[in-house]
Amino acid sequence: MVCTTVVLCAMGLLGGTATAAYADDPKNPSADARRAGNAAAAADADAQRLDGVRKKIEALYRQAEQATDAYNAAEEQVGLQQKEIVRLARSIDRTQHKLAALKRQAGSLASAQYRGGGLPSEAKLMLDTDPEGFLDNATLARKGQFAAKRVISQLGRLKGDLEKYSDSATDRWEQLEANRKEKESAQRDIKKKIDEAKQLESRLAAKEKDRLKKLEDAQAFARQQKWLDSGVLKDISNNASAAGKKAISFATAQLGKDYVWGAEGPDTFDCSGLTLRAWQAGGHTIPRTSQEQWRQLPRVGLRDMRPGDLIIYFSDASHVGMYLGDGAIVHAPRPGRQVTITGAGSMPILGVVRPDGGDGGDGARHNGR
Repeated sequence: MVCTTVVLCAMGLLGGTATAAYADDPKNPSADARRAGNAAAAADADAQRLDGVRKKIEALYRQAEQATDAYNAAEEQVGLQQKEIVRLARSIDRTQHKLAALKRQAGSLASAQYRGGGLPSEAKLMLDTDPEGFLDNATLARKGQFAAKRVISQLGRLKGDLEKYSDSATDRWEQLEANRKEKESAQRDIKKKIDEAKQLESRLAAKEKDRLKKLEDAQAFARQQKWLDSGVLKDISNNASAAGKKAISFATAQLGKDYVWGAEGPDTFDCSGLTLRAWQAGGHTIPRTSQEQWRQLPRVGLRDMRPGDLIIYFSDASHVGMYLGDGAIVHAPRPGRQVTITGAGSMPILGVVRPDGGDGGDGARHNGR
């Protein structure tokens, strides 16, 4: 039995070896083709899976960036409304002090009339038999009338102002509360999207993360190449302004610093936080968010842009980068990435704005996709 078992095992081993040898036999090309086909199909499926992950992560970060702009806009509104409420409170306080002073004046007038026996000044004037006294009393009566009318008029006006200020302050408080809620909602939405994207990335192995980064770079390169192939750079030959050079110098000095949503430096930035600080260094104050930068700053044609101009991306103006020249921008891309230089055409272009003036063309929107 032992011998039989050994023989069977040997046969089994030999059988396995023989099968393997047959499978590797170069005379059996169909097996090689099947293996190659299976490997190619597996590689293709893996590439599609990773590209699907890339698209999902990109979409989540885009949504987070949209929410970031909503957050920044709400935060800006909160700041403005808080200042307005403080201004209104000071106006109310000043008005109340003036009102109190006028009430004291009105009280003095009433007391003077009481001391005069309750007779109006006109009656006293008519009863005075002394011609000189009559003239004095006429002058005093006229002054008294003007003073009383002025006090009454000012009292009415100040009471109206006080009511207006109070109503405005109430409205501002209501708007402030609404914007605070909007800000908190946007903040929750940002965190949710970023956390979801980070979870997707964290499930990838180290090699897959490297491949994902290369996939993102390849996608950006393909978009940039398409943009360059349109011949757009042939017509762009403008030089940066003095302020633009300072802005560029600041922005490029931040290369390698992390993207953090809502950050304005000095150690971390989001996309519009970087352009805000860069143009402050250039001597110009610009709006905080990319959407407001697009809405408020002078627009220039794409072919008229010069280094230092801001390129606004996506149809909702949710991303911004600074043009450096030669088809490149500096920008803060997204969470998990650092301030970097990339192709100006690597994202869908909405248009171009110029923080230091609008002397660069018709300013019409240009579809740079």
